[in-house]
Amino acid sequence: MKKVFAIIALMGVFTFGMTQSVSAQEEAADAAATEQVDSVAADSLAADSVAEEAPVVEESEPVETGMYKDIKTKFIEGDAGFMAIVAIALILGLAFCIERIIYLALSKINTVKFIEDIEEALIKKNDLEAAKAIARDTRGPIASIYYQGLIRLNDGVDAVEKSVVAYGAVQASKLESGCSWITLFIAMAPSLGFLGTVIGMVQAFDDIQAAGDISPTVVAGGMKVALLTTIFGIVVALILQVFYNYILAEIEGLTAKMEDSTISLLDIVAKYSNKK
Repeated sequence: MKKVFAIIALMGVFTFGMTQSVSAQEEAADAAATEQVDSVAADSLAADSVAEEAPVVEESEPVETGMYKDIKTKFIEGDAGFMAIVAIALILGLAFCIERIIYLALSKINTVKFIEDIEEALIKKNDLEAAKAIARDTRGPIASIYYQGLIRLNDGVDAVEKSVVAYGAVQASKLESGCSWITLFIAMAPSLGFLGTVIGMVQAFDDIQAAGDISPTVVAGGMKVALLTTIFGIVVALILQVFYNYILAEIEGLTAKMEDSTISLLDIVAKYSNKK
């Protein structure tokens, strides 16, 4: 019996010891967790305090810089309402210039190859309809002149020559179509600028009269408007003048090719007539 009680006592002591050990471990784990939570909370508070102390940087809107900003500023300073008229003249003038440039570019063809194809169909193959088809299916004023001459080929060389000369004048006028509008805007742009100058001077004198003083501060506003409108008008005229001179050069080149091609057509027609 004593042994049984001794064993029970030992088991009780061991169980109590294990319980105390587990409790101690749980307390240690709880303490570690508490310390970790406190550390995280402290870090969070420190971060919040740093965020509060840090200066708030406001997002700034993008600032326009460069030539675009300068042009826009001067445009507004030169009386935006009046400067808009000069800008419209620039836009319309450029529209006519671009239209002419595209038209002239489409009017260009490989003249040498075209004439060779016409001569081969008409002289070597003796096929008038094939020559007409080549001229009809080719774009440009030169091909149109050739087609008008070929459809009158059976009427003789004189009829072909008269037809080619008359239709060549029509095609030349088509090449120059719209150029008068470009010259109009070239003349209008500086004129509008000078008109702005006069308006600015009148404004300056009105300011002097209202202030009863001729100080530079009073005169500066009107004078600035006057000078800016003049500058803008001259710049617009210069831009359009450059395009206009390029267009004139292209027209002269095409006209020269039309004249040379007409002579070649008359030679081909003469050969065809002699061959018949």
